[in-house]
Amino acid sequence: MGMEYFQEWNTNRETSSSTTTTTMTTQASKLYGKDLSVYDDLDVDTLLSQLSPEEISLLAKEVDPDDNLLPPSQRCGYECDKEPTGPLDRKKLIEHINKQALETPDRPEAKPFVAGVVRGKKWVAPEQSQQERDAEEQIAIDMGDEYEHALNDATQEEIIDLAAILGFHSMMNQDQYHASLLNKGQPIGLGWDGITKSTQPKAYPAEPPNLTDIDKTIRQVQEDDHTLTDLNWNNIKNISDEKFETLFDALPENTHLEVLSLTNTGLTDRVASKLADALERNQTLRVLNIETNFISPPVVVKLVKALLKSRTIEELRAANQRSQVLGNKIEMEITQLVEANPSLLRLGLHLEYNDARHRVASHLQRNIDRTGRLRRMGHFSASQTVGYMRDKKF
Repeated sequence: MGMEYFQEWNTNRETSSSTTTTTMTTQASKLYGKDLSVYDDLDVDTLLSQLSPEEISLLAKEVDPDDNLLPPSQRCGYECDKEPTGPLDRKKLIEHINKQALETPDRPEAKPFVAGVVRGKKWVAPEQSQQERDAEEQIAIDMGDEYEHALNDATQEEIIDLAAILGFHSMMNQDQYHASLLNKGQPIGLGWDGITKSTQPKAYPAEPPNLTDIDKTIRQVQEDDHTLTDLNWNNIKNISDEKFETLFDALPENTHLEVLSLTNTGLTDRVASKLADALERNQTLRVLNIETNFISPPVVVKLVKALLKSRTIEELRAANQRSQVLGNKIEMEITQLVEANPSLLRLGLHLEYNDARHRVASHLQRNIDRTGRLRRMGHFSASQTVGYMRDKKF
């Protein structure tokens, strides 16, 4: 009796929880002829105490909670009544499984295999209907006698060259395609029925390590050395945050540095925020590359926003950061900031949404066209053009 009452209460509770999610606007006062308030006062411990040990074991077998905090032995309903034969010996277990597999006979075949004899029914392609044959005949294109003779007399190499010119890349491999474009002649044995062989990989020498002296370049930036116009710290590991902050603190007073490359240097949000503050006060930096770092999307927005203050940065590269996807909100903010920037010419960011990509590309093209016109009209250099645009507040 206790077991049946508990199952009925459990079923009613699950049904009520599932139905309340779909009928949020209706106030159900009864469930299966009983008021819902009746189930609120029920005590689960009291119900369990009324069950016999057999009913509790039966209930435990039917329950399989999806709780990762419980060990598998408590989540699984499997019960083994056999006594353990001893500790687990993995080697003996594998040997027993292999021995049992070898001793188990294979299933007898209904029809034994004989070489050259087809077992079962052979598949025969169905005959095409008259409508399908008529449709295929209509697809045929009459190109004229001149083109018909030219194609019929063409060699296989000429057909492959024609396919490469027309852009039929799926009809050929890379060796055939590049040989056709470079007019090198088709490789021997690589026709339509030839075997495509893998191209041997070309061994490229490893990129030499970046031997830039960090402390020396920081001093040059602080002293505003006129010989340092391009600072490259790419791929230098273990640069401390203190050295980044020292460099960024010296950027506002520097008047000669034009290119700053900090790719794969481990920049974080805290240090990148310092860089954004420094960009607002710097007047000579034209190219900034901070790709492959650990900068979050909000800080990327802060960096793009900082370009509106100085309006000297022509190229910003900040792709491949900690978050590969910026999100629609961040991309729209970046788009609005780029559209308000008249001096930015190139932006290296992966934008997922077509609207953001199109608007950014259109605005950058307008900036490039405007800059080109100013250079042609006034014979300005790149830095003079940017300065003129900043002064006129284009």
